[in-house]
Amino acid sequence: MPESGLQSLTVETCQSIEDISPADWEKLAGRDNPFLRYEFFQALEQSGCTRAETGWQPCHLIFRIGGQLSGLAPAYLKSHSMGEYVFDWAWADAYQRYGLEYYPKLLIAVPFTPSQGPRLLLDEVLRSQLEPQQLHELLDTLISRLGAHSWHLLFPEATDRALLQSDDQLHRIGCQFHWHNRSYNGFEDFLGALTSRKRKSIRKERRQVAEQGITFARFQGRDTPDHVLAAFYVFYQATYLKRGQRPYLNKRFFELVRNNLPEHLHLIMAIRDGEMIAGALFLAGRETLYGRYWGCLDEYNHLHFETCYYQGIELAIELGLQYFDAGAQGEHKLVRGFEPVITHSWHGIAHPGFRDAIEAFTEEEAERVRAYFEEASSLLPFRKQNSD
Repeated sequence: MPESGLQSLTVETCQSIEDISPADWEKLAGRDNPFLRYEFFQALEQSGCTRAETGWQPCHLIFRIGGQLSGLAPAYLKSHSMGEYVFDWAWADAYQRYGLEYYPKLLIAVPFTPSQGPRLLLDEVLRSQLEPQQLHELLDTLISRLGAHSWHLLFPEATDRALLQSDDQLHRIGCQFHWHNRSYNGFEDFLGALTSRKRKSIRKERRQVAEQGITFARFQGRDTPDHVLAAFYVFYQATYLKRGQRPYLNKRFFELVRNNLPEHLHLIMAIRDGEMIAGALFLAGRETLYGRYWGCLDEYNHLHFETCYYQGIELAIELGLQYFDAGAQGEHKLVRGFEPVITHSWHGIAHPGFRDAIEAFTEEEAERVRAYFEEASSLLPFRKQNSD
């Protein structure tokens, strides 16, 4: 390892968030981002959603300098690639065709959450001295020790990206669509920033939802009654069951989030004829509203757009938040005022031959993603200044 004052730097793992003290975690992670709260990872583990039997064995990283805690990172040993939103199924299939094991792999990420944020929770001393090459070498050594075949760090924010960026490392990009609050005073103020055609289209969609007799009720934190949370969970399950999949999260997880992270939780329920017919769950951070889970049993015209997007925009404005991250994918968000954003991930592949092949793939993919990003940026529905 190059001279940097970090000769005594080590990284170890633990099999539960509860092997780390809440005070140590909070000191490095803070309390602003709901997906980095100690209680969030605790809820995942206590509900049984992240455990070896589900393919999400906790393997959180602990960085030490001279034996003193200097950093943490949420991590998991994975036996599949579900719930990650950076898709490497083709890589796993290629390994299998050549008779090689792709799993287990080490995943440094927030489970089931394609939202950008801190991943390497490092103190100032470690972050200021650690070089990208050193970090990659540490992780390469770690996966060898764990018997894993690769490591993957998903959706890091800018500070972590600076630490991960290296010309000889596998860097992958993607594209999402996020909404930006430009000091809007209300939803109509936001609509006023759009072209006339887009304003009329959104108003028409919202009107058609109302004409179906659908209204909305909001619930926040511990004020969410059990029967409302239970109804939401039925809708959430339906989203997966319609695709022939089992839901990643169970009802107990949502109960723990409501009870232990109430300041972040917002639930919006759609109601028709006195009955709840759909719901969307949001988590609010210091600057960003995250739209994470949604579901319904029956289909209604434009109900998804209203519940997940328009209601979310209204909520973000009311809370004074700067951004609204409504989840992965969704080109249909573009015409509704969501703007393209580049997302990032880094990957350490132990097998040299497959590493070269995957590097070539990621370079070609990045060209397509950048072209898509540029095209999407040119199609934003906002009116030009002094025009309609």
